[in-house]
Amino acid sequence: MFHQMATLPLANSQNKYHYIARLPFLIITLQINNSNLENMKVAIIGAGNMGGAIARGLANGHYIQAQQIAVSNPSAGKLEALKAEFPAIHVTHSNKEAAEDADIVIIAVKPWKVEEVLKPLRLRHPQALVSVAAGLTIEDLAHFVDPEMPIFRVIPNTAISEGASMTLIAARNASEEQVAGMTALFNEMGRSMLIDEKLFAAATSLTSCGIAYVLKYVQAAMQAGVELGIKPHDAQTMLAQTLEGAAQLLLNNEQAHPATEIEKVTTPGGITIKGINSLEHDGFTSAVIRAIKASL
Repeated sequence: MFHQMATLPLANSQNKYHYIARLPFLIITLQINNSNLENMKVAIIGAGNMGGAIARGLANGHYIQAQQIAVSNPSAGKLEALKAEFPAIHVTHSNKEAAEDADIVIIAVKPWKVEEVLKPLRLRHPQALVSVAAGLTIEDLAHFVDPEMPIFRVIPNTAISEGASMTLIAARNASEEQVAGMTALFNEMGRSMLIDEKLFAAATSLTSCGIAYVLKYVQAAMQAGVELGIKPHDAQTMLAQTLEGAAQLLLNNEQAHPATEIEKVTTPGGITIKGINSLEHDGFTSAVIRAIKASL
């Protein structure tokens, strides 16, 4: 079924369908028929932060409808919340019930529980396994399933809850069409990028740890704004929109580079260049580089 997965249409970045490809604790398995993603059934084992975010992202997307999704969880509270938001989603306390007849099985559990949850499901080719379990490599995962099946390792970041994740994807035994399908699904929850698995540690420092580093800048700038008389909430809104604008300057123009965008606002003798030089005098660039490298 999975081996002839259809290539998916990829729209522009404004609609988040472009073909570019940490919340941990996630495993997804795919078994796709040779028509298209719209016919798939999805099971999500675990309704925590990541499982819930994926369920909502899929239900709000264009490929998977709410009635195609089943979610299992030991406790009822999070299931009830999902059901209230998406009445068509099937909820259950039985993992096997959720996974039965599913084309995609998403296992959102702690990394140390992956083996005990995954093995009883007996996943085999033509299904495909997709893992977001922190610290588990594709080779590790191959010991819990048919090693010949397509295996994906996927690492979103916490912004997946807002449909704005930068998701990293690595694959083994997967065709170009299968990779295109996987990136299309995660592009509905932000952006995704296919990379070599050996780069995951470095890339995770930029994307998952990077969110914390960016927010640390926001926190510091907010403190400065408050000292200068701006209300905290107003300062946060100003900074958040400024960051979003800076991101769009880079994402919407392939020729854009931070240096050129900085140059546009650093007029000779102006206030911005004075601030930039102050950052450099205080070791800003070195501090960022050290933080990225320290998080490997």
